Amino acid sequence: MAPMHAIHIVGRCLRLVSVYAAYHYVIARGVSLTFFCFVCLLGSAALFSALQRPWRGRPLPNSLLMPAVVNGFVMAFSLLLWANGLRNCGPVRTILGEYAGAVLGAISTLLFSRNGLVWRRIGGLLAMCAAYYFLSQGWAMSSYSPFSFGATTVKAETVEREEGLIKSSSMLLPAMSGILAAIRRIISRRVSTKNHAKKRLHAVTVAAATCFIFPFAMFKLAVGKQHPSSEPHGSAAWAYISTILFGVVLIFYVDTFVEDRLHIVVASPTHIVVTGVGIIIFEYIYGMDFSLLGFLVCATVLGLGIYEATATDPNNRDLDQGNSFLKEDRPPLNMSTLPS
Repeated sequence: MAPMHAIHIVGRCLRLVSVYAAYHYVIARGVSLTFFCFVCLLGSAALFSALQRPWRGRPLPNSLLMPAVVNGFVMAFSLLLWANGLRNCGPVRTILGEYAGAVLGAISTLLFSRNGLVWRRIGGLLAMCAAYYFLSQGWAMSSYSPFSFGATTVKAETVEREEGLIKSSSMLLPAMSGILAAIRRIISRRVSTKNHAKKRLHAVTVAAATCFIFPFAMFKLAVGKQHPSSEPHGSAAWAYISTILFGVVLIFYVDTFVEDRLHIVVASPTHIVVTGVGIIIFEYIYGMDFSLLGFLVCATVLGLGIYEATATDPNNRDLDQGNSFLKEDRPPLNMSTLPS
């Protein structure tokens, strides 16, 4: 089990490397986010096509291809929202906003579940909303956090750039991106039952997302203007390569492996723990506007909220799974069969 957990940790850390590289590049160069997303999707689609070769083997039926194409539109829109959230809110709030999809699972479980955990799930849902409210108020940033323990010293221009983003609506873009990403995962999970088919369909999904975003990227490239800043960070080649390799391609295989082998879904407290530790390390490495205690409060409340909101009564587990369409279920543990 240790090597499997190591794969999970390394995969999440490499993904965080791509997030911070993309953030510094976008801030430093002032590039068009639409064009940036298009290039990343184009490179990812080429890699997925080379690895999975969806045109080979048994032809995929239309009943699988159509949802994959729809998923491509959802993926393109989600990535655009994510990139805008990254530029406006910074890495911490954008990454934690990816877990907003658990709110859908909590609401659907609350509406369709028939067991007696209603108040526990309501409390979990309220805790998640509270965590995102704290994040929107800047609790994870040393400039606005009510906690001073573990706070970093930041430059005046960094505080000035983030001023005005501390409001209740600041988490809207990352949260909407997380919700759309959760919908995409749910559609993919409902459509593809076999692991191989899931990977082939994901290659089609990324290719479809590239096609959807192509005309908008060309338009922004033709009429857009760059607004470079004085930030010292931001290598273009590293931002694109790391986002393609680590942020899109590798993380898909890592998350698929972790779900199948370790039974850890994206919207789970264990996943938040691994991601949270990586965030703390990278925030101090890059010298970001970061409050350790404020971040721990937000991440802990969010993790507890997800755990309580998605809690399942063992006696009614099967009934809950059948009635909760939007819930990202915790995969059941593998149990060895009895000898015949």
